[in-house]
Amino acid sequence: MIETNSTLPLDNKIRERVLDEGADFYGVADLAEARDFIQDQGGEEVASYPRAISIGIRIMDSIVDQLPHRHEKGVAVNYHHHGYDIINRRLDLLASSLSSLIQSEGYSALPLPASERYDDERICAVMSHKLAAHLAGHGWIGKSCLLITPKFGPRVRWITILTDAPLEITGSPRDEHCGECTDCVDICPVSAFTGVPFSEEDPREVRYDAAKCEQYLNSGEEWSVCGMCVYICPHGLREKGK
Repeated sequence: MIETNSTLPLDNKIRERVLDEGADFYGVADLAEARDFIQDQGGEEVASYPRAISIGIRIMDSIVDQLPHRHEKGVAVNYHHHGYDIINRRLDLLASSLSSLIQSEGYSALPLPASERYDDERICAVMSHKLAAHLAGHGWIGKSCLLITPKFGPRVRWITILTDAPLEITGSPRDEHCGECTDCVDICPVSAFTGVPFSEEDPREVRYDAAKCEQYLNSGEEWSVCGMCVYICPHGLREKGK
């Protein structure tokens, strides 16, 4: 969650703006240990930035908790609109505003879209927002390949700003706390997850078949959604006392 104990002027300006815009998570990651992975996915320019700002906005529980009824059009449309499109728009606008602030202070900043595909073959963005959030200490990568926060589970949308500004690093990767749980693996309607725990050395394909997810969504109505791995995670349900 957002903390406000930094004494660095630029850090304070960024944190205050993030708070003012209603974000739930703010962190800064050192990208050095992940540089090779970042370069392989997004190229040299993306990998040239030493730090990443990771910002998250929590999805409303009232929307996520309806996902077992996702085959009803009203439920699906609301999840896609308010749980996805609107939050992503809020994140994109905030990232743009913060990048302008950083640039005005004499540093470089590259905001990455909250949800835009970069590689159709691998079905991925130019950089993993989940990786940046993991390196910033927000949570760990679960068996669903989602970023799991201790308090809200995977019920969070993320965005990343790459920068060379000398911001204070806020955290480090958290240890995995999924244990023997396979709820996300078991509930997936197309068995897209293998149940193999996250390892930095393994390619995503060891844990997750992204093509299966895409084919499942494309085989339904235009408004079809899934999100059952987001719904079922005990770390998200626990906050509600379930």
